Amino acid sequence: MKILFKVLLFLFFLVVFGIILFSITEILISSKNIDKVCFEKNRFSVEIAKTQNDISRGLMFRNYLEKNTGMLFIFEKESVYPFWMKNTLIPLDMIWIDGENKIVFIKNNAQPCKELNCGHINPQVRAKYVLEINAGTAKNLGLKIGDKAIIE
Repeated sequence: MKILFKVLLFLFFLVVFGIILFSITEILISSKNIDKVCFEKNRFSVEIAKTQNDISRGLMFRNYLEKNTGMLFIFEKESVYPFWMKNTLIPLDMIWIDGENKIVFIKNNAQPCKELNCGHINPQVRAKYVLEINAGTAKNLGLKIGDKAIIE
């Protein structure tokens, strides 16, 4: 009887520990690092992708991106950063921004890739940031190369 009680007590604590661990994980996931990127009067709430894992995943497997939101990829140094649309389910505008916060390249309406081998979008210009937003937004706002971004 004592052994059964100890086993049940152990299982109870194991379940409680699992619930606590799950709750902490959910809190950390839901409190992603959010910042703002602005172009004149237009402001975007953005998730930050700066770890290699975040950068690799990007907006893959997302079915929806709310208006005036996006993802900002932050790289350690200014360089050429090609992107692709593999496993990305929604069309996007991609905006490459240099270390002086100027737009250096815009890929409008990048479409999801449903192929096994997806090509890269390579602007062949140096950038420090890449901003992904809903397709059509850059054109609707009249964004162009040379425009200044404010990254908060």
